[in-house]
Amino acid sequence: MTGQDPIEAFRIEAGELLEATEQALLDLSHDLTSRELIDTVFRGMHTLKGSGAMFGFDALAAFTHHCETAFDKVRKGQARASAELVALTLSAMDHMRTLIDQPNSDGVDSESADLLARLQALLDGAGAPVAVDCGEDAGHDTTTATTITAGPGQGWHLNFRLPANALATGTNPLLLLDELRELGATDVVADFDAVLPLDELDPTQCLMGWSMNLPASATRDVIEDVFLFVLDDMELSITPIADANDEAYALAEDGPPDTAAVAVSPAPSEHAALAIAEVASAEPASAKAARGPSESVRVPAERLDLLMDRVGELVIVQSRLAQLAGNGISGPAGELALRSISEEVERLANELRDTMMVLRMVPIAALFGRFRRLVHDLARETGKSIELVTDGESTEIDKTVSERLADPIVHLIRNACDHGLETEEERLAAGKAATGRIRLSAQQAGGEVLITIEDDGRGISRERVRAKAEANGLVQPGQVLSDSELLQLIFQPGFSTAAQITNLSGRGVGMDVVKRTIEGLRGHIDMTSEPGKGSVITLRIPLTLAIIDGLLVRVGDNNYVIPLAAVEECLELSLEEDIRSRGRSMIQLRERLVPFLRLRELFATGTRPDPFQKIVVIATGGERVGLVVDQIIGSHQTVIKSMSSLHRSIPSFSGATILGDGGVALILDVVQLVALGQSHEERLRAAG
Repeated sequence: MTGQDPIEAFRIEAGELLEATEQALLDLSHDLTSRELIDTVFRGMHTLKGSGAMFGFDALAAFTHHCETAFDKVRKGQARASAELVALTLSAMDHMRTLIDQPNSDGVDSESADLLARLQALLDGAGAPVAVDCGEDAGHDTTTATTITAGPGQGWHLNFRLPANALATGTNPLLLLDELRELGATDVVADFDAVLPLDELDPTQCLMGWSMNLPASATRDVIEDVFLFVLDDMELSITPIADANDEAYALAEDGPPDTAAVAVSPAPSEHAALAIAEVASAEPASAKAARGPSESVRVPAERLDLLMDRVGELVIVQSRLAQLAGNGISGPAGELALRSISEEVERLANELRDTMMVLRMVPIAALFGRFRRLVHDLARETGKSIELVTDGESTEIDKTVSERLADPIVHLIRNACDHGLETEEERLAAGKAATGRIRLSAQQAGGEVLITIEDDGRGISRERVRAKAEANGLVQPGQVLSDSELLQLIFQPGFSTAAQITNLSGRGVGMDVVKRTIEGLRGHIDMTSEPGKGSVITLRIPLTLAIIDGLLVRVGDNNYVIPLAAVEECLELSLEEDIRSRGRSMIQLRERLVPFLRLRELFATGTRPDPFQKIVVIATGGERVGLVVDQIIGSHQTVIKSMSSLHRSIPSFSGATILGDGGVALILDVVQLVALGQSHEERLRAAG
């Protein structure tokens, strides 16, 4: 067994670090004075820089260093956090991903230089530094909101005291002192003033402090980097040692070091406006929103422990089976022992299946988190004020399903931002809030996950949809369509009601891709829209693509599997009821008429019906339909296999499975069969 490639491990960790830093940047865009968020972004870049240099990504380390320096200036009050800085830093993080995934690609150096030039121009024109909200950091020396920008004359005088719980959190003061010694620390003096008497002393607490002098060759940034991971909780004072005749130096000798100093405000630069303009014209975010799928899954340790327990039990059962085979199976006792082992193997197989399915499940929050950046950049590109609200982020879904959902949701959000939501002026004129809202929500319903994309925009005009459909020849003039059928037309290839084409949407491509992708996941799309109020698109996706619980039935001479999560109940259809329902195919179920499909006729089996047929009532999306089968065999653990390209276009089936006897059973597509049953019901009603 070989270990994981360290370079690949770095890429995975760096990707997660970039995602976390990006989320902090997006939060910062809503609260530009948050010291906590500024520090989070700074630490994320610092960690990425150090890790990149350690694994040989020198270009990444050099580029990230400049971005880190920019936020260090913001941290110290030398520059102002602004929406333009956040936008440019987000573009820089996209470039960092390129430096990680394709460090030798063409043009990477010129793009680095361009981004850094724009970043410098933005900082040069940022204006006077401002204080950021430091919160209630009791351990910090917060007597000043400005920072010294001039270099020291003879070096630095350093005083620091680590947080009391430093030892408990894994910080070793000796290692920090070693780093300071490598920087040239001299005159190191320990401060025991806060150390308690021996009978009151807690050996797990760090109560000592230290003071020392450092040479001018060690910059303030380098000194602070030594304490990077404890900087928020410690007491730290760094003051310049001036010339011997300098009055400030004399004052420093007479009293405690004063950290207050004067900030040097850079003169505004004429290049700042250019930098801001270039940020707005950056590559559209929608092209970058759907990141490449991650090849790894983070699994909680307790789930791995549970898997190990199941494997351990399986080893024990295998040992029992080997012993039984060695002794021979004879008589009722041997058969009873074999049956006991068989039941135990069946139980463990079911538990292993459930455990493995849980290992593949990931919170949908990881998917939803990608779209915050998308909406942020789309708002800048369209000039609209847009808010993204998410709900149900703890809902879990199969990782493969999650990755394949990214592109469809990107298309739906782009359409909602570009065509669904109005401009601020239009919204105010319509009596709405100036900020448009897009809501992403997820919930589990049986064996499905419902993902809803909702906007409070202008809604869909049925008149424009029908006019476009007639112009494209999709429907005939005067043809009667239900509201659902009319709205489903927007998923046809090349269909668009946009008045003008933009760089985001309007060409009629994308929505048909959404439909194909969702159907490829054995899912379905529901859509409702109210003019002037907005639109709601619901994606119905199966929880997993690997194993499902199924109901095995027989129709004619062949077996089929119905997903058990869609089954509501089973009824018996007598020969008399079958004859009486000919021509209408409806059954009354608890004072409600439910249409049913005779699968024997639908699949053209050419066999005679059994005397006592069964009706399996299935439901999805609130709609119900009955399936007439010849025999219900029982429940079946169904391992889903994809169908060949020759059979994939058949709408009634979503896959196949292999039975215990080696035979093949097709898996029925519940959504397609329900839709077929409902259309059959509508035809009957139209016929009177």
